[in-house]
Amino acid sequence: ALKFAEIEISYENFKTDEIFRAVLPEGQEKLSSFSKIGHIVHVNLKEHLLPFSQLIGQVFLDKIPNCLTVVNKSQTIDTKFRNFQMELLAGKEDYHVEVRENGCVFEMDFSRVYWNPRLASEHERIVKSLKAGDHLCDVFAGVGPFSVPAAKKCHVLANDLNPDSFQWLQHNAKKNKVEKNLQGFNKDGREFIRKDLKEHLVEFWKLEDNNKSLVIVMNLPALAVEFLDAFPGLLFDHSDLQSLSRSPPIIHVYTFVKSGPPEDAREAAESHLGHKITKFEGVSFVRNVAPNKDMFRVTFHLTDDILFSRKAPKRPPTTDDDYVPKKISVDD
Repeated sequence: ALKFAEIEISYENFKTDEIFRAVLPEGQEKLSSFSKIGHIVHVNLKEHLLPFSQLIGQVFLDKIPNCLTVVNKSQTIDTKFRNFQMELLAGKEDYHVEVRENGCVFEMDFSRVYWNPRLASEHERIVKSLKAGDHLCDVFAGVGPFSVPAAKKCHVLANDLNPDSFQWLQHNAKKNKVEKNLQGFNKDGREFIRKDLKEHLVEFWKLEDNNKSLVIVMNLPALAVEFLDAFPGLLFDHSDLQSLSRSPPIIHVYTFVKSGPPEDAREAAESHLGHKITKFEGVSFVRNVAPNKDMFRVTFHLTDDILFSRKAPKRPPTTDDDYVPKKISVDD
C-alpha cells in the first residue's frame, strides 16, 4: 500500500553544487571548478564571488571528504618562482601536503611551490614514453612530477630556480628511493641548459654502444619557448661529435595558444629557436586553461643544424629572472 511520510531535508542532504546554486547570485558565472591537493581545496574565485568567499570556503570544508583547508589563490603570479598570493577561506592554515601521482608520493608546501593535479595524465604520458636507460633533462622540474617517476628507470637531471621547489624535489627523490638516479640543480633554466645539460649531452654522446635517448622536458608554458634560443650553437665548440652516429635529443616544450590553431605552437617554437624544425614529431593538445586559451606540447628533435649552428639568437636571452609579474590564470 502507498504510504506517506514526512522527510526533513537539511543542509546535510544537499550536494556542493546544489548549495552554491541556491545561495550565490543568479545571472552571474558560478563557481565552475576546484582542485584538491592533499587536504587542501584550491579555488580561483572571480571578483563577483569574493564577497561570498568565506561562505564558499565553509561549504567546501563541510562537503569535500578529507578537506581541512580551503584557499583562494589570486590570479597574479607575483614572483619569478611561480607561486601565488594565497587567502585562507576556511579551515586550518596548514599548507604542507602529501599527494600520490603516477606511483610516487610527493610532499610539498603548497604555498611555496607550483603543483597542478590536472597535469597528472600529461606527466604519466611522458614518463611512460621513456625507455629504461634513457636520460631525462627536466629544465623546469618543480617538485618532480616528471623527474621523480622517470628516475625509477632513467638517469635524470632535474632543475628548478625556486629554492623551495628544489628542496622538495630533493626530498621527493629520497622519499621515493630514486635519489641515486636523480641529480638536482637550483639554477636559472638558461644557465642549466648552457652548462649542465650541455656537459651531460657531450658525455652521453661519447658513451659506447649507446642506443638510448636523451629527452628534454620544458614545462613552463608561459615562458618555456623563450628559452629555446639557448640551443642553437650549443655544441658549436664540439664539432668532433658530429662524426658520431647518435640519435638527436628529443625535446618536449609546453606553451599556450590564445585563440589560434595548434600550428601556432610550432611557429612560436621555431620563432624563438631561430630555425625551422626539420625533425618534427607533432603538436599535442594538453588541456584547456581558460576560454580561448589552450596548453600544447610541441615535440621535436634537436638536430645537428641546430646544435652545431653558428647562428646567434634573434633576440636578447631571457632568463627566469626576467619573468615580469602579470595577470594569468592560476591554472597555468
